[in-house]
Amino acid sequence: MTQRNDSTEAGEQVLNDLDALRANLQSAEQKRDEYLDLAQRTRADFENYQKRMQRDLVLERRFAQTPLAADLLPALDNLERATVAAEQVGEKGPLVQGVVMVRAQLLDILRRHGITRIEAQGQPFDPNLHQAVMQQPSADYPPMTVVQVLEQGYMIHDRVLRPARVAVSATPDKPE
Repeated sequence: MTQRNDSTEAGEQVLNDLDALRANLQSAEQKRDEYLDLAQRTRADFENYQKRMQRDLVLERRFAQTPLAADLLPALDNLERATVAAEQVGEKGPLVQGVVMVRAQLLDILRRHGITRIEAQGQPFDPNLHQAVMQQPSADYPPMTVVQVLEQGYMIHDRVLRPARVAVSATPDKPE
């Protein structure tokens, strides 16, 4: 009977070892699945990071000239003021023509880099594009319409570089 007891004990030992191996296998499979899930999520996060960085880089390149353009606008304003002043006094000499040409050339360069003027005169007031500096009573324009552009505004692609400073129409006062 000792031999039967030994073989029963050996069989039980083999079953216990087999159960332990199955438990270890199940634990290892569970850890493998956790690590695989973590690796897949990490990879997806990294791919999303790369896409976001690529979009940010494209935007950065698209608007990289913004500070330079903003610094050039006051000089462009002065060229425009000089042209208007010359027209008011009737001056048409070569110096005025040169200023007009330089102004046009500068506007063309800015346009090639995505910088365009905001057309405001006669348009409805838009606080996203215009900065109202004053109101003028007007019977010729509906209320909240741009009646005068005091300082030209500019867009860089789809963003406002500098809003147009404008005077907007108001309902004229009725005489009492």
